[in-house]
Amino acid sequence: MVTRVATVAFEGIEARAVDVQVQIAPGMVAFNVVGLPDKAVAESRERVRSALIASGLALPAKRITVNLAPADLPKEGSHYDLPIALGVMGAIGALPADALAGYCVLGELALDGSLTAVAGVLPAAMAANERGLGLICPAACGPEAAWAAGDMDVLAPRSLIQLANHFKGSQVMARPLAAVAASSGVLPDLRDIKGQEGAKRALEIAAAGGHNLLMNGPPGAGKSMLAARLPSILPALSPRELLEVSMIQSVAGQIKGGALSNRRPFRQPHHSASMAALVGGGINGRPGEASLAHGGVLFLDELPEFQPQVLDSLRQPMETGEVMIARANHRVTYPARFQLVAAMNPCRCGQALEPGYACRRGPNERCMAQYGARISGPLLDRIDLRIEAGAVTAADLILPPPTEGSRETAASVAAARERQTTRYAERGLGAAITNATCPVTVIEEAAAPDADGTALIRDAAETMRLSARGFHRTLRVARTLADLDGEERVRRVHLAEALSYRARVEKPVTA
Repeated sequence: MVTRVATVAFEGIEARAVDVQVQIAPGMVAFNVVGLPDKAVAESRERVRSALIASGLALPAKRITVNLAPADLPKEGSHYDLPIALGVMGAIGALPADALAGYCVLGELALDGSLTAVAGVLPAAMAANERGLGLICPAACGPEAAWAAGDMDVLAPRSLIQLANHFKGSQVMARPLAAVAASSGVLPDLRDIKGQEGAKRALEIAAAGGHNLLMNGPPGAGKSMLAARLPSILPALSPRELLEVSMIQSVAGQIKGGALSNRRPFRQPHHSASMAALVGGGINGRPGEASLAHGGVLFLDELPEFQPQVLDSLRQPMETGEVMIARANHRVTYPARFQLVAAMNPCRCGQALEPGYACRRGPNERCMAQYGARISGPLLDRIDLRIEAGAVTAADLILPPPTEGSRETAASVAAARERQTTRYAERGLGAAITNATCPVTVIEEAAAPDADGTALIRDAAETMRLSARGFHRTLRVARTLADLDGEERVRRVHLAEALSYRARVEKPVTA
């Protein structure tokens, strides 16, 4: 007789159904796991054996075969421990034969029979709910699983003994409650920034329309401080966005205590990050910083210090909003709809824009061009707002804090986002669509300028040699400016400001 227990295997954030089949038959004593298991799954034999012994059960002196079907799908991770153990318990009669029929099971076993948290519980719970199943997971992951559906049957035991007692009726477990992680502290406020009014304006536009932003300025100008304050003016995650972001964090094992965070992600990788770290990859196709920033901000400080190949790997996700990691034996797709914010110095010396400064590496223009050449033109073409953040003077620093901070700016951003949500909902698009992410055909209609604006952008496109992408991104920024002003039509003044943020990329000066 074969005992079956349902579980899942992960492909990106998708949970594919896996059938754990356990057979105990006469023959040479052995415990075999088949079905393309990786090292962690193969080692589950010893964890299961020790956990069952600690729970007062002994494995029979027979041949135990565990098949993970479908057999051609690679199985990775430690979450197969619990379904294998329950399958063995069902096969030896320690659990009722039909007790596990309506559940999807995942969890890692400790040697004493207790259950340890695993990654991917939220997507597993959502997949189980779609299949009409309940979920059994470790207690530490119960609040995470409870987000899948309010009426879903979720069991979150602390040990094998507690789960066995529940099925026997001697101990009843309550359904875990969905939890939101407590805020780690107050977000940095824009009121902390003195001076840099132009940069604050660009930050407001970027937040209102979801646009990419590049800040160029000398060291100490406040570029990193500005970027760190962007999350404080972004609107809160919608329920759908919350689940999307949390599913990626769940697969990456970054949800602590089963509680989801309602803050938008803010990822800040070091410039030594590899391509696999930034866009995802590795042997198992893990999500990278671009996917972990989905729905939030990816901040790249010291942009030219990143490897050029690593930066160019962002070009596709910036355009499509997803990352596809292809390997010889499988391919995985992760969402990656992030907002890129980057900061850089004008040159390696950092002072090339200062009046009267003479660069030691040669003419200032040559130093700036050689340093900027590390960033490719196609990547820059995908950045909507490019500004120069000048040095802050002592006169600015001794002034009192500005009266307008993140709270006031966030209200303006929220109003602009509400206009976008209403506009694109009428066209059948999703609630999370912004001016920066809506289809080209839609933005051409929504951002159609008046006669004066049409003449301006036509002349500017020829003078600045705008690409087709640059043309449409200018329209997107102009539409955001109109939304901030509460106007239905894009006017010449909006296009003029949008064009001012799209500085022409100079060709590098060769030695």
